[in-house]
Amino acid sequence: MRIKNWLKVIHFSLGADTIISYYKEGIQLVWNKAKQNAFYRGIPFIWCSNNLTTSFAIQCYWYKELTGDKQFDELEQANFDWLFGCNPWGTSMVYGLPSWGDTPEDPHSAFTHLKNYPIDGGLVDGPVYGSIYNNLIGIQLYQPDEYAAFQSNLAVYHDDYGDYSTNEPTMDGTASLIYLLAAKEAEASPNFSPREKAFRKTFNTNFTRSNGAVIRGDSTQKNIALVFTGHEFADGGKTIVQTLKDENLKASFFFTGDFYRNKNFKSVIKNLKKNGHYLGAHSDKHLLYCDWNKRDSLLITKDEFKNDLSENYKVMEKFRVSKFRSSIFLPPYEWYNESISAWTKEMGLQLINFTPGTRSNADYTTPDEKNYRSSEEIYKSIINYESSNSSGLNGFILLVHIGTDPKRTDKFYNRLPQLITELKAKGYQFQTVEGLLKAD
Repeated sequence: MRIKNWLKVIHFSLGADTIISYYKEGIQLVWNKAKQNAFYRGIPFIWCSNNLTTSFAIQCYWYKELTGDKQFDELEQANFDWLFGCNPWGTSMVYGLPSWGDTPEDPHSAFTHLKNYPIDGGLVDGPVYGSIYNNLIGIQLYQPDEYAAFQSNLAVYHDDYGDYSTNEPTMDGTASLIYLLAAKEAEASPNFSPREKAFRKTFNTNFTRSNGAVIRGDSTQKNIALVFTGHEFADGGKTIVQTLKDENLKASFFFTGDFYRNKNFKSVIKNLKKNGHYLGAHSDKHLLYCDWNKRDSLLITKDEFKNDLSENYKVMEKFRVSKFRSSIFLPPYEWYNESISAWTKEMGLQLINFTPGTRSNADYTTPDEKNYRSSEEIYKSIINYESSNSSGLNGFILLVHIGTDPKRTDKFYNRLPQLITELKAKGYQFQTVEGLLKAD
């Protein structure tokens, strides 16, 4: 990763009036050039242009904070938007962000090129003048240029390991971007300090918890998170993907390492990721953590737990899903205790489980089992709970399986279109678990 010092926060040594005049003069010069094109682009396409773009957006932000003058808001936003896809190439310049968008996949980074390690959040160099690119030594593209139609003599950008001039992650640019994103987050909730915001997100009093895990989101909001788990079976994959696409909603999927490794499930996983659904971990080998009858009795050691879960995340990285990007964990068998919750927290993860009250999680049962529940029975349990409780299904984490044993021919996932339609009519909004767990 390239290190240059583009942004120097030493302005405290200058007087306020001097700072403001310097900021405004610089912003005005960029604006005089930027207002002549549709992208409001006034930053030159020299090497590390994205670093300059980030720093300029921060300069606009600081000027507004110091003066209250918002005349350059559109220019600031245009530079921010440029980094996340509002540019001639239509791609975000930040690896893995947003998770559902077009972002760098083949950066000039040995970590990803040789070992496929994700570098989520890394800001790449950005486009350079065609005259610069054409005179570089030793540069070559290893893959066909997917942005060929958008290249010009003015500027080029390539998502290719071979282009060290436009697609190399930069540590300094990324550090500046972190500041810019934090500033945007602060603007979104101006009445709360950063510490208060973090506290609200972690300790929302409207959440419901059990044995250290969040089992229900905000019970005052009509939001539902559809959650699917998978280990051995994925027969409902295509049906579920199509249903969610038809209904234009996002859901969350928690799979074991064995599920991610199964070659027969590869296309389903890729489609889920492509469509912007949340992909999470469900343990590597679907271990039973604690005794069914004596919950406090652990059946595994701390090392076994951590090693197993680490293997789950390791195989997820092959689908470009990292622990950084997917920090919510749903335990195997949906069974855990306080120790598991503590170990999960030590790994920097958030433990969740389904919301009790309905029989949706019984859709795996087969007719030969005593606890068998038909799809009609499961459906009615959901609708009846919604109508008989004052908070309905508000904040519910509704768990269904992506596939079941062939012995169960009455597949509940075939009832999802009807269920979603009925709940939408009642005013419910569907979110990923990540969205559900964010405090207002």
